[in-house]
Amino acid sequence: MIIGCLMVVIGAIGVALPLLPTTPFLLIAAACFARSSPRLEAWLLSHRRFGPLLAAWRERGAIPRSGKLLSTVGMALGFYAFYRGSQPGLLLMAVVATVFVSVGIYVWSRPE
Repeated sequence: MIIGCLMVVIGAIGVALPLLPTTPFLLIAAACFARSSPRLEAWLLSHRRFGPLLAAWRERGAIPRSGKLLSTVGMALGFYAFYRGSQPGLLLMAVVATVFVSVGIYVWSRPE
């Protein structure tokens, strides 16, 4: 239950910080609450804003189009900030780009 609560806090911070994702932390929180606190799990799944997203993921592994677009923009901005802020070598830049592209492919392959 402690890990679930921590994930909710990190997810809430992610609502305000554009490069910190919210949904993955809430998915982990829901999984933790499913095993530790049915009351907190029900609260999270019935949440007005996040409940439908979590239910769609649980039922179909679905990500809404807006989530896909926001994650793509976030990864692009993150890569740009990484590139401008660290002046990485070619190998490191290729590794980070490969990870971001792989995550993007996975996100866009999910149903809506």
